[in-house]
Amino acid sequence: MCLTECLAASCCLCQSCTGSCRMAARYMYGLLFLLSNILAWIVRDYSLKKYHLFHYLKGCRSSLDCVGSDGVLRLSFGCFMFFSFMFLTTVGTSSTKDPRDSWHSGWWPIKTLGWAALMVMPFLIPPHYIAIYGEIARFGAGRVPMILVSAVCFMASLFTIGVMIAWFVTSKDCKLNVFFISSTLCLVLFTTLLSVNSKVNAGLLTSGLMAVYIVFLCWSAIMSEPLSSTCRIHPHPSGGKYDWLTIVEFVVGFGAISLATFTTGVHFRSFSLPLKAAGADEGQVQYCYGVFHFVFAIGAMYFAMLLVGWSSHHTIHKWSIDMGWTGVWVKIANEWLAAGVYVWSMVAPLVLKNRNFS
Repeated sequence: MCLTECLAASCCLCQSCTGSCRMAARYMYGLLFLLSNILAWIVRDYSLKKYHLFHYLKGCRSSLDCVGSDGVLRLSFGCFMFFSFMFLTTVGTSSTKDPRDSWHSGWWPIKTLGWAALMVMPFLIPPHYIAIYGEIARFGAGRVPMILVSAVCFMASLFTIGVMIAWFVTSKDCKLNVFFISSTLCLVLFTTLLSVNSKVNAGLLTSGLMAVYIVFLCWSAIMSEPLSSTCRIHPHPSGGKYDWLTIVEFVVGFGAISLATFTTGVHFRSFSLPLKAAGADEGQVQYCYGVFHFVFAIGAMYFAMLLVGWSSHHTIHKWSIDMGWTGVWVKIANEWLAAGVYVWSMVAPLVLKNRNFS
């Protein structure tokens, strides 16, 4: 309490000098959240002897785990109520002239006392209500983030598909791009519907991440079409001039090749069988030098194909990488293969019922 009051006072002093202390407010809220976590840890591990002060907790006398988890849930509920109240009183604030801006950035003595009160008040709540909050917290902590990430993935995928239609279907002659984009959309819909099937029940998170990946591959494939293609919103620059986006794409692509090659060479053990003995790591090198250099050797061939457009007879423009129809079809095939492997991973347990996939 003394620490929070001192920081609150310093923030108030900051407000009186500069008119606002909005950046410091984030650290104050972070400190209150950290203190809530520390209190929950102390209550769980060190305050069992003090629980007799709360007669509502008599149902947990015979179980140390019950008492500790009950206290954690009560402190969690207090922290949840504090930040929920702050959310409701500050949501939609868009101007520093809004009175809620000063409420968010200041009034720390009152907010600190309110936080402290909410840390104590949940211990007066009957245990069955806390048990209900525990079930809600289980859903909120585990399901809500997953749902949000899944929703963001699907929205990003659909938005990107819309952008591809607007940018790469510029005329009726762009039938190949229409085929690429429509097939990608069909793959997204098919894998999503299959993942939520009651027999598969793979969930929306994996299908959402897969949707982002295959849409990215489609985007990358279309971007690899020759710069002379008429079905691009950004045709090849004339007069030897190149915009900053073209140069950035080239530099990022080069960096991605180097990074992917390096990490694959170092982390090759991810693709190998586990060591037979626990002590096999003693005196062993951190990574296999031979595999490391082998990956770089393959990477040398790969960057050659990217720079020449997968064809030694292909004309390459300056500041371009991975341009050509061969590269397009390589990426489209990669997209279809990735979707096929994902679909097989979902239906394999239904087809091969005698095998253990756990």
